[in-house]
Amino acid sequence: MSEPLPSIDFEHFSKIDLRVATVTACEAHPNADKLLKVTLDDGTPEGRQVCAGIKAWYEPETLVGKQVVIVANLEPRKLRGEISQGMILAASEVLGEDEREVRVMAVDGPVPPGSRVS
Repeated sequence: MSEPLPSIDFEHFSKIDLRVATVTACEAHPNADKLLKVTLDDGTPEGRQVCAGIKAWYEPETLVGKQVVIVANLEPRKLRGEISQGMILAASEVLGEDEREVRVMAVDGPVPPGSRVS
């Protein structure tokens, strides 16, 4: 188990926009060994793309159709030439010195894409 981070007040926490998104497409990032390029239905007309460092734990096709939790208001940035418009939340367990297990945070039943997580 990793050490806890310092506490933040509720005001700072309330600025994080957590949303449900449905994975509509997923493929290996063309320029990165550890990233997947994930297309999401986030409830907006245009949807969004996120680059996620989960390639070692997920085959792209196994994520399609899955509803995940994202940080929707994270500032977009380029990762190896591809734009990433948010972050998929995941849990990580350290198993050994160079080994860990990662699992994306998924919703346990269908909800409309874009639903707020609180």
